[in-house]
Amino acid sequence: QECAKNGVRYIELPIAYDGLAVVVNPRNNWAKCMTVEQLKEIWKPESQGKTFKWKDLDPKWPDIPIKLCGPGSDSGTFDYFTEAIVGKAKASRGDYLASEDDNVLVQFASRERGALCYFGLAYVEENKGKIKAIQIKNPKTGECVAPSLETVRSGKYQPLSRPLFIYVNVKALERPEVKEFVDFYIKNAEKLSRQVGYIPLPSKFYPEIAKRVEQRKVGTVFGGEPEVGLTIDELVKRELKE
Repeated sequence: QECAKNGVRYIELPIAYDGLAVVVNPRNNWAKCMTVEQLKEIWKPESQGKTFKWKDLDPKWPDIPIKLCGPGSDSGTFDYFTEAIVGKAKASRGDYLASEDDNVLVQFASRERGALCYFGLAYVEENKGKIKAIQIKNPKTGECVAPSLETVRSGKYQPLSRPLFIYVNVKALERPEVKEFVDFYIKNAEKLSRQVGYIPLPSKFYPEIAKRVEQRKVGTVFGGEPEVGLTIDELVKRELKE
């Protein structure tokens, strides 16, 4: 909307996928799988100031306080998690350890036995042994699914999988250095996304994405609102709309 208001025409370029992981302490041997409903009950704004114990979510779980951590409200991870879990972007309780530094969150989760945190899957892969990602029950299939490169790519890990984009101002592409950077980005996105723990799109789609730049295809596959649960195949098949 801001782009339209200011006359900015842009090209939307999907680059990779990311999974958001719900993480606990390695000593947590009870919470194998959680539902969206359980997570919403903990994180919704109305729960501000309320101390939950694990047994409040499941009577089979222990009488141990849940200690929360996650990204701050300026984070895109925060926006997507709240949209997917609470049902509205930025709708969250605020009384938790918040940090834009995922390493701070990893340290907290590795230290606190009752910890319950969320952040990008890449940091789980980097810190195996220090923290543990739990399974999330897919609301559509009822299956408990652990976050991984494979389950994000296949679309089984829902609703905490999200597409990653870069957006390019069409006018800026007239500058050779910008065009060169964008071409380099697309050409190397598959390899580099793996290196940082993201999930690359299928190889066949990157040439199609490069065509968007060459043909100056402007617009977005979204209608101005965030959308939860979009798979890789659905993402690349959609028509762009200005």
